[in-house]
Amino acid sequence: MSVKKRELLLVDGYNIIGAWPHLRKLREIDFDKARNDLIEAMAEYQAVTGREVTIVFDAHMRYGRESKATQSRVAVVYTKENETADEWIERRAHELVDNRLVTLFVATNDFTEQWVIFGQGALRVPATELLKDWKHAQLLIEQERSALKQDRSNRKTIDLSPEVRARLEEMRRRK
Repeated sequence: MSVKKRELLLVDGYNIIGAWPHLRKLREIDFDKARNDLIEAMAEYQAVTGREVTIVFDAHMRYGRESKATQSRVAVVYTKENETADEWIERRAHELVDNRLVTLFVATNDFTEQWVIFGQGALRVPATELLKDWKHAQLLIEQERSALKQDRSNRKTIDLSPEVRARLEEMRRRK
């Protein structure tokens, strides 16, 4: 029996925010909203692709120890003080390099970082490719929503087995 490999995507959060035009503009107006919009985008991406997503943010305006949380089913990491997202990602890639049950992807536009993680066995995902994949995920989600909505509007009766129908009819006649 073959075991399916887990696919993990590590996202350099602030790097992607700076690379995606709509998030870069939003960052200038509302930094927290740009960060939350990236998390929501990656939640949609994760739902469609099945890849486990971890977004790594530098300890920007945060002091002390590393913190981890889950938001919209996406793992979110804020690095410890004086540690960059690149360093955290490189350490995690090194930990997973020998794990044959994991395929690791890293999303960043940092060319040097792409080559470092590629050398550790991870697959690189440029920001433009991640943006394209997210937009495709959004399209698939919208198509699924439309199909469900259409299916619900076309349905005039509830699908019941003959046994349940007979039982309900029997109950109705007893009144």
